[in-house]
Amino acid sequence: MFRYIIITVTFFVVLLTMPLQITAQDSTAQKDAELVPIQIDLPKPMFIGTPTPMNIAKLEKPLGEARPPFLAPKGTKNVALNQPVASSDDMPVIGEIEMVTDGDKEAMDGSYVELGPFLQHVTVDLGKQHNIYAIIMWHFHKQPRIYFDVIVQVSEDEDFTRVKTLFNNDLDNSAGQGIGEDWHYVETAEGRLVDAKGVQGRYVRCYTNGNNSNDLNHWIELAVYGKPVE
Repeated sequence: MFRYIIITVTFFVVLLTMPLQITAQDSTAQKDAELVPIQIDLPKPMFIGTPTPMNIAKLEKPLGEARPPFLAPKGTKNVALNQPVASSDDMPVIGEIEMVTDGDKEAMDGSYVELGPFLQHVTVDLGKQHNIYAIIMWHFHKQPRIYFDVIVQVSEDEDFTRVKTLFNNDLDNSAGQGIGEDWHYVETAEGRLVDAKGVQGRYVRCYTNGNNSNDLNHWIELAVYGKPVE
């Protein structure tokens, strides 16, 4: 009889505490799911108006207005700022590779790094695993330009053995990363935003393969908006 009373009391205690636990979990989930516009500090535009038409295959038309705000979970920020950067070209023609994550997005001389010709890439180490919601690239916006074989990849390991490709406009697989389905675009002060959809990773690698003006590759800034994986 005494044992029956203890079991009964325990059962009712569990029933009374369960709603409180579920409510607390739901509250945490709702907080994590709250979406707000990410803060993007844009540089000063260096050219005004619609760029001159260019004879480039699969070229996006200008939006004609400011890019809509990008929503991400509350607390999302640029986790690439001042993080280590590696490059396929360890001797840039102009500038230092560290400039890719220094926060300076301006197009003026002294704000960008110039890598050698043909296919090159930069890789940012975020230090640990993150949920990545957006990646924004500024290559060169002093004048209208189009960069070729723009590829954005995320990996959990530094050897990129498990690669997730988020953007690829390589139309003929000249970069060796597969044929892409994304379109070419004209560089602007807004940069190119890639929706990463919360993918997890520690390393972000971005390719380019020259541009419509010359065979060189340029980087002003690479921003990665995310949150550390708990």
